[in-house]
Amino acid sequence: MATWLLTGANRGIGLELARQLHARGESVLAACRSSSTELDAVGCRVVEGIDVADDRVGEALDEALGDEQVDVVVSNAGILRRDAGTGIDIDAAREQFEVNTLGPLRLVNALLPRLGRGAKLGFVSSMAGSIGDGPSGGNYGYRMSKTALNMAAVNLAGELEPREIYVAVLHPGFVRTEMTGGSGNVDAADAAAGLIARLDELDASRSGSFVHADGRELPW
Repeated sequence: MATWLLTGANRGIGLELARQLHARGESVLAACRSSSTELDAVGCRVVEGIDVADDRVGEALDEALGDEQVDVVVSNAGILRRDAGTGIDIDAAREQFEVNTLGPLRLVNALLPRLGRGAKLGFVSSMAGSIGDGPSGGNYGYRMSKTALNMAAVNLAGELEPREIYVAVLHPGFVRTEMTGGSGNVDAADAAAGLIARLDELDASRSGSFVHADGRELPW
């Protein structure tokens, strides 16, 4: 049994990750700003008051976790602020960077002392942030925040290699969740199962990779 810490666990992909990991017997720390009826029903340990956009998130985690160690971290919390079609919304872009890019870095800073050799970091990103995929326009803040997250994760993979801590950048697919307004072609349960499989197989040879939930390697 491993200890998994998930952010954004109260809904969508995070909720499904919590359900599936708890069902297979893992120790799940389901972190979120506030819980939901669905998350409470899972039966795992819920850690509320965790806002990755807050510079004090490390203090909140330390208070909640005490001296507990963590084996796998899944940085899943994220937001999407769609452009209104009238230009680039700078305020929305800034907000998305705070959550989607700097949020995962705050999380890493807070949790690194709890990670031993063989620990894993999974960053839920998006093909929307892939330059190689040929962006078609729109959603500037979201796309840029995910591209920057990808760079941060690859940088971490190199830095953490001597400590044998492994890093994966994960694309869950176009998932039907509240964030996407119910659009998409993948159910959250299937996306979560794929992400878990990718993290299960993550090792030194795969660290620093950008992979789809179905196992395909993706262009940066």
